[in-house]
Amino acid sequence: MPPGPDDPPQGSFAVIFISKLKAEAPGYEQTARRMVELVESMPGFLGLESWRDADGRGVTISYWRDENAIAGWRDHPEHAEARRRGDEQWYDDWRIQVCRIERAVRKS
Repeated sequence: MPPGPDDPPQGSFAVIFISKLKAEAPGYEQTARRMVELVESMPGFLGLESWRDADGRGVTISYWRDENAIAGWRDHPEHAEARRRGDEQWYDDWRIQVCRIERAVRKS
């Protein structure tokens, strides 16, 4: 079992997706659930955490073993189609940040 999102290994990567969902986003929830199912099957995927506030602002952080695994997710055809629909239908704005995990500290 891969580590949870709270304990990514040193040297792994975090992809941070920050977005603002449009007030009307038909089909978004179904596609978002499908993307979670799909990403969990991707080689090198380590974990995921996501939240969205009442105004539609959201953050999703996915954790990856390496940059090749990130590229595999980026290039997956079903994910590419979801990104296209996001640009056209669901998001007012978004940005992505890719970070290397140098250190992780946790209080439980």
